[in-house]
Amino acid sequence: MGNEFEKLPENELDLRSLIQTFNATLETIEKRLSRLEKMDSIEHRVEVNQIDLSDIKDSLQRIEETHGIELQHVNRRLDSHLVKIAKLEEEMIISKNK
Repeated sequence: MGNEFEKLPENELDLRSLIQTFNATLETIEKRLSRLEKMDSIEHRVEVNQIDLSDIKDSLQRIEETHGIELQHVNRRLDSHLVKIAKLEEEMIISKNK
């Protein structure tokens, strides 16, 4: 048993060395993880921005389509009013010449 007690200080040094190595390894892993988190955060922001931009683009296209249909309707109504005005003018000219 005497030999076992004599080896304790050596084991303690070995344990301290192992703990220091373990701590250094943990620090390295933490640094790598923090870099990955930053990358994930940037990638996440890019994905969110892409989604936002695509949503905005889709909304604009829907608005254009909706307004395009409305503008076509307005144009048709204006055309029909112009035709009516032209017919009335023509009738007025014909009635003046009689």
